[in-house]
Amino acid sequence: MRPSRRANDEMRAVSFERGLLRHAEGSCLVKFGDTHVLVSATLEEKLPPWLKNQGRGWVTAEYGMLPRATNERTRREASAGKQSGRTLEIQRLIGRSLRTVTDLVALGERQITLDCDVLQADGGTRTAAITGAWLALYDCIAWMKARNMLKQDPLKDHVAAVSCGIHKNEPVLDLDYAEDSEAETDANFVMTGSGGIVEIQGTAEKTPFSEAELAALIALAKKGIGRLVELQKLAVT
Repeated sequence: MRPSRRANDEMRAVSFERGLLRHAEGSCLVKFGDTHVLVSATLEEKLPPWLKNQGRGWVTAEYGMLPRATNERTRREASAGKQSGRTLEIQRLIGRSLRTVTDLVALGERQITLDCDVLQADGGTRTAAITGAWLALYDCIAWMKARNMLKQDPLKDHVAAVSCGIHKNEPVLDLDYAEDSEAETDANFVMTGSGGIVEIQGTAEKTPFSEAELAALIALAKKGIGRLVELQKLAVT
């Protein structure tokens, strides 16, 4: 039995709360169990210098954890003067994931930034951030449509993410911290609503995993992401 007493293919309770922030063009509070991430979308009529005059836009992300998102206080990275390698890796992953389902030409010469702030962490912060960021992006694009700023919809598909792993020799879906900290294998999967694979991050923490175990993790990820996409669809209808 898992520490949370969930079945191996059972996710934590997932919820989305949209439109929390008054000033943002899109926002979403996403909860994967006790992992809570607030995502805001900001539209800017400007681009990074390297993208100017190319006839396309850009979607990017920033990620951070509040000092008491974890059991012990984590020093703000701003006070340290630089972001950690983990933070940079996660925010690049979020940006890549959202760009795979965005028609940047249809977006026009504009930039949308997804700010993902972890309010409370219990494993899977990056997967929750990606899944909630899609909803914030959706609402930002809806904001643009309402103002006739777009000739066509730049959002091509859903994208969501989930963690899977090998815990006590069993493939399990959506690891919380208790499992993540003890897992023999830890993996993150990002997939589109149509089933396309965006990214797989997998690491053997203790014992190397087999090809059969990888196939089992992929099957679990497909099931979990399918459920997340269903919930995204329900949230925007």
